[in-house]
Amino acid sequence: MKNLALLLLAILPLFVSAKKYTTVLVETESFENKGGWVLDQQFMDVMGSPYLMAHGLGFPVEDANTSVKFPKGGEYYVYVRTRNWVAQWSDKDAPGKFQLRVNGKTLNHVFGTKTQEWNWEAGGTVKVEKGTLKIALKDLTGFNGRCDALLFTTDPNFRPTNDINELAALRRELLGLSEKPAVAGKYDFVIVGGGVAGTCAAISAARLGVKVALIQNRPVLGGNNSSEVRVHLGARVNMEPYPALGDLTNEISPAKGGNAEPKSQYEDEKKLNVVLAENNIDLFLNHHANEVKMKDGKIAAVVAQNIETGERLVFEGNLFADCTGDGIIGALAGADFMNGRESRSVFDEPTAPVRGDSLTMGASVQWFSEERAEVTPFPDINWGLKWTEEYAEARRRGDWNWETGMGLDMEKDFEQIRDYGMLVVFSNWSYVKNHSKHKEEFKKEELQWVAYVAGKRESRRLIGDFVLTELDLTTPRLYEDGTAPTTWSMDLHYPDPKNVKAFPGAPYKSIAKHKNIYPYPVPYRCFYSRNVDNLMMAGRNISVSHVALGTVRLMRTGGMMGEVLGMAASICKEKKTTPRGVYQKYFANLEKLMQEGIGDSTLRGTQRYNLGGTLMGKKKSH
Repeated sequence: MKNLALLLLAILPLFVSAKKYTTVLVETESFENKGGWVLDQQFMDVMGSPYLMAHGLGFPVEDANTSVKFPKGGEYYVYVRTRNWVAQWSDKDAPGKFQLRVNGKTLNHVFGTKTQEWNWEAGGTVKVEKGTLKIALKDLTGFNGRCDALLFTTDPNFRPTNDINELAALRRELLGLSEKPAVAGKYDFVIVGGGVAGTCAAISAARLGVKVALIQNRPVLGGNNSSEVRVHLGARVNMEPYPALGDLTNEISPAKGGNAEPKSQYEDEKKLNVVLAENNIDLFLNHHANEVKMKDGKIAAVVAQNIETGERLVFEGNLFADCTGDGIIGALAGADFMNGRESRSVFDEPTAPVRGDSLTMGASVQWFSEERAEVTPFPDINWGLKWTEEYAEARRRGDWNWETGMGLDMEKDFEQIRDYGMLVVFSNWSYVKNHSKHKEEFKKEELQWVAYVAGKRESRRLIGDFVLTELDLTTPRLYEDGTAPTTWSMDLHYPDPKNVKAFPGAPYKSIAKHKNIYPYPVPYRCFYSRNVDNLMMAGRNISVSHVALGTVRLMRTGGMMGEVLGMAASICKEKKTTPRGVYQKYFANLEKLMQEGIGDSTLRGTQRYNLGGTLMGKKKSH
């Protein structure tokens, strides 16, 4: 008893000490008014959280602000989680500078200038009164300053953690988030990923009587064809052997093609309105699925986090589809997958390298400028890449071939990949506007749009009962379970040799090598996992080799895959079977649905642009 009493006396001061301090955490993604700052969640599984970014194309953006309740007044130590995003390429200056305002008072400290990695940057102290205060982020440059969270504490010895797991626990504690996610509902079909493939899968299934949850981690649908990325739709639809496949893809397709065009050209609203018209779809925008619950070797549920509030929801289901492009759900569920390039001997592919490697196709940060009536300035930056007249790109648009990240990890390194793409754009534009021999020609050109959501081409490919390969496409070898046709050439991207020479180890441009094919019906067995019984997939993460990915990754092809997935899901529900069971026992039922189609047949043949790899008579790539 004496020892217990001594132990209690030892613990008591720590408890009292903890209670006498106050700590307030503010997640910037939850700001009431984001001003000119954009919400970026692309890297939250790596660095731990969504964050706000001042994407002002070189000119400071409007303040982001919110109201914060302080339970006690006093002097608070201030910490801001941020980073210097160009530190790995330049030590001359930091582009992403910003300050913090508390109740109209601007703190002296300038944030975003320190470490290359995400870190809590100390910002001094601030005296506050008890009650609700206004907090604001003041951008100083317009060059992508980023802020994950703000922490105020009266404890002089407290240091916030950078360990992602510990940070997640701290967030739950300080924000009062429940350890146990709420149940969103029980669905026939849970689809993760609202690109063209996932959107078509949801609509197709819903129209056939399937109750669907569609989870998308962006505020818009369309993926690479959205206004955030701005890649045109490629490949053909309405082809044999099932001409009705593609009618639904046509319904959500924008009327115009082209990469890196004005926002309205990508018709985000059209995609959204078609989905909202379906009573059988529950749409969850700005929800990121990053947890899977398994039972008896099957997926029982996925858990998704609301990007703005941090709240988590459980989506229970009978059948699941990974349309993320990255195979995130499949990987979390333990599904077999491939990544990088297979060696030539694996599938006997002539185009494959002799030795396999981790090289993938890259991600594009596209951009364009517009001419103004008056001279338009652009900052003469000193933190950019070293540029010369020899390397200067006197262009008004950066298209698909402004592609970075080949050889890097498309998940763990993706913030670096995206940031390097932006760094290249800003470095080149600053040189062209301020120093190049073309500066007079470009004096009225204004940088109008630079993508901050990078257009990714390749990462994981989930393995199905069948893996589509080069020889299947070129021989060709047809299979009884052929479905949506792929029509694009085998279009594989590699670092541009000239750009590699100019920027050794860090090229930013690519070349495309094409190998023509005839329209080829992709086997249905490529659309479901070989080892997770209730997991399907559509889009660029289906069961194909790296070489074969070059043709199936086009978005119209992905849209038709989604149509097929929705049809298969309806059969799974009706027959109480698995995706594999559809192939083994009910493929005739799927054939009938593919012949009938699920979309508006009156739109058939209306999509005239960019069919089969041509646009205005010129060969295009993606």
